[in-house]
Amino acid sequence: MSTDATSTLEITLNGQPRVVDDRTTLHELVPSAQGVAVAVNGAVVPASSWRSTRLSPGDVVEVVTAYQGG
Repeated sequence: MSTDATSTLEITLNGQPRVVDDRTTLHELVPSAQGVAVAVNGAVVPASSWRSTRLSPGDVVEVVTAYQGG
């Protein structure tokens, strides 16, 4: 019997439902921090914490991309 069984969870990513592995971290969801900010459930998560931030069922993740100019 394998102990590697994984399950999934449902989150919302930029307003769209998404199913991810229950071990997914923010880093796996958003691999590059260059020019983006990420908030989970309304709280900004520093890029230095993305690798250790696992997602939970029902999390609302917003990824905002910065653009230069007016």
